[in-house]
Amino acid sequence: MENSDQVKLHNLKPAPGSRRDRKRVGRGESAGGGKTCGRGQKGQKARGKTRRGFEGGQMPLARRVPKFGGFTPRKRNVYAVVNVSELARFEGEVADPAALAAAGLIKKEKDRVKILGDGELSVSITVRAHAFTNSAREKIEAAGGKAEVV
Repeated sequence: MENSDQVKLHNLKPAPGSRRDRKRVGRGESAGGGKTCGRGQKGQKARGKTRRGFEGGQMPLARRVPKFGGFTPRKRNVYAVVNVSELARFEGEVADPAALAAAGLIKKEKDRVKILGDGELSVSITVRAHAFTNSAREKIEAAGGKAEVV
């Protein structure tokens, strides 16, 4: 085995083409960055008097955009929602958050679950959740099941 194949500190090099020489401006026309040095003709920006983000006196973007967008209430209840139509294809007699998570209807078992009344339900099932809409409760009970609040 050759020594040149081994990776050691003394023979590490950046990938070809990943590093570029810095542009040395103001070193004559033949050097490629002479005369105006890539700044164009005249004006405030050519004379080096503008800060980053300056828009020529127009109200800058950082000040046009609002600082905070509304607020999030600290006691807001966020629910994982499940429709009644999804319960129809649920296998088992009891649908609680653990069973819903196992079936893939909600992401996490510890999520607060709310049952919504979209769709129809034909199977009798006991549903345990943190909240129900009125229409969901009616549809579950009409199919012969129970709606229990956890």
